[in-house]
Amino acid sequence: MKITLNNRPETIPDKDSLSISELLVYKNFTFKFLVVRVNEKAIRREDYDRVMIREGDDVKVIHLISGG
Repeated sequence: MKITLNNRPETIPDKDSLSISELLVYKNFTFKFLVVRVNEKAIRREDYDRVMIREGDDVKVIHLISGG
């Protein structure tokens, strides 16, 4: 499957689709505070297991950092 992840082409072998949760594990995103957008639509954390990423999707995973 070919997608765009954070503005870079990404190939995920042997998959036709995967959930956001699966993608986060596959790409080893471990930050606690993440914002995920799929095709410019923000996805709520409670929907990460249900929302599927498919061929050609544009995915953005942004980690929030606070400072002072």
